[in-house]
Amino acid sequence: MAQAVEEWYRQMPIITRSYLTAAVVTTVGCTLEIISPYHLYLNPKLVVQHYEIWRLVTNFLYFRKMDLDFLFHMFFLARYCKLLEENSFRGRTADFFYMLLFGATVLTSIVLIGGMIPYISETFARILFLSNSLTFMMVYVWSKHNPFIHMSFLGLFTFTAAYLPWVLLGFSILVGSSTWVDLLGMIAGHVYYFLEDVYPRMTGRRPLKTPSFIKALFADDNVVVAQPPNAGIGAGARFGAMGLDPQAQ
Repeated sequence: MAQAVEEWYRQMPIITRSYLTAAVVTTVGCTLEIISPYHLYLNPKLVVQHYEIWRLVTNFLYFRKMDLDFLFHMFFLARYCKLLEENSFRGRTADFFYMLLFGATVLTSIVLIGGMIPYISETFARILFLSNSLTFMMVYVWSKHNPFIHMSFLGLFTFTAAYLPWVLLGFSILVGSSTWVDLLGMIAGHVYYFLEDVYPRMTGRRPLKTPSFIKALFADDNVVVAQPPNAGIGAGARFGAMGLDPQAQ
């Protein structure tokens, strides 16, 4: 069993493995009180006035307390992050890293700007960690790249992957969870999808071209592998416990 888990972990692509490891280590460290969440959360005042720059990164690594919801999100992160990196971004590790960097920047900007707008500033002030939003962004991007995969929810109804983010948003509403983190992830995912996939087809220009200094960090082959129509089958297992599973087309 341990060998199988180790093999599964070693077979993960580098970005997925690194992010999953950092998230688990950070959350476990907070649970054991080795690290304090108060040193990790997003606080613009501390970032600007006290130069606590690390908060811009650490708020994406902490997934709150270790419970069923934590395991749920770790499986969620490992599954969709891995699927994106191995399929849509195969041979383009630098581009995948840049996608996460762009998403984190968009999410942080939304929270900072929202915190300055009257009437809604209190809502944004309560958003201290954006880890769930970043993983939800990955789901959104994956669903856009694999829109025709058939999935089912609790065996009650079937839908295509294009509607997966909306199904998950509806589920959050149903169980009484805050939908803000999901909505932020969808916004960031749509901004990325539009600028990376839609806008270049419309104009022939690619505004999100990965900077050369980021490409220099990763030794990727300059090969783009075409994704088969059924790429990502099995991705819906993230919600296996809820009955949300993909079906063969």
